[in-house]
Amino acid sequence: MTSVNQTAPSPAAEAPADAPAVLAEISGMLRTMLDEYGLDDIEITMETRFTEDLELESIDLVTLAGSLEARYGRQVNFAEFVADLELEEIIDLTVGQLVEYVVRCVRAAGER
Repeated sequence: MTSVNQTAPSPAAEAPADAPAVLAEISGMLRTMLDEYGLDDIEITMETRFTEDLELESIDLVTLAGSLEARYGRQVNFAEFVADLELEEIIDLTVGQLVEYVVRCVRAAGER
């Protein structure tokens, strides 16, 4: 009897690598978070800003980071992403910037 060692694919390997699909997934994560605040009717687009439009606080971004890692794996590291930004850039961070980062990470993971 021959044993075959199969490993489960990483979450990023199964993740979509196009912006519309990633936007839909991130919007879902954000809607789940916003629903807790009774803000489930906010439109989320690529131009939506986390701080100004969604009124998210740092603890919310930590929660989002956990959701991103759970969905996409360690290849999508939100803390690493924002570490390269200036404070003003973090304050003005848009959903689209995060979507583009996730797409890059998923594509890079798929190329390995």
